[in-house]
Amino acid sequence: MISVAVVEDNTGVRSSLELLLNDSPGFRCVCACATAEDALQVIPRHSPEIVLMDIHLPNRSGIECTAQLKSLLPEVQIIMITVYTDVDTVFKALRAGASGYLLKRSNPEQILEAITEVRQGGAPMTREIARKIVEAFKESAGAELQATELTRRENEVLEFLSRGYANKEIAHMLSISLDTVRFHLKQIYEKLHVRSRTEAVAKFIETRQGAASSKRL
Repeated sequence: MISVAVVEDNTGVRSSLELLLNDSPGFRCVCACATAEDALQVIPRHSPEIVLMDIHLPNRSGIECTAQLKSLLPEVQIIMITVYTDVDTVFKALRAGASGYLLKRSNPEQILEAITEVRQGGAPMTREIARKIVEAFKESAGAELQATELTRRENEVLEFLSRGYANKEIAHMLSISLDTVRFHLKQIYEKLHVRSRTEAVAKFIETRQGAASSKRL
């Protein structure tokens, strides 16, 4: 049973998510909050595995709430559910500690699949969001990444990582073993000076955006 908390200020959306979780075998909504303030008080008492977090909340944003929740519950995995598709917002959410990013128009099956995937170590993202991130990568010169001396294979693993693929999927896509994927991830973490998948993707986005800004100047 996967325990999930919902943070959403829209009553209708919040109720729909709560109903979806409780009516789906293997899922349980342990609490549903309308504000970041409520979430920071209620969610730690329930210690859910996953949090579905809206970005646009009254008073305090979902991104700020995500950062504070991660400091309170380091093991919790947070999936942003929002209407925002710009790369800057995605980047801020990842930097705050989010493990996935879905658009609100995602269907119920996609939401449940994302919850399962993030629990298994993946970083689910709506295809549209993943595409925008990849395009942002391609727009930059990549000089900073070259300085980190990532190999071609490590860059391939990192790109699949940014698209939300789990380790087993990356191994299949690149026709390599699961142990080899784990080895490449270890090397990537060391070279980028990060400790997790989310931090690696966020660092990748940050360095590429920095290169793009320098090129425009």
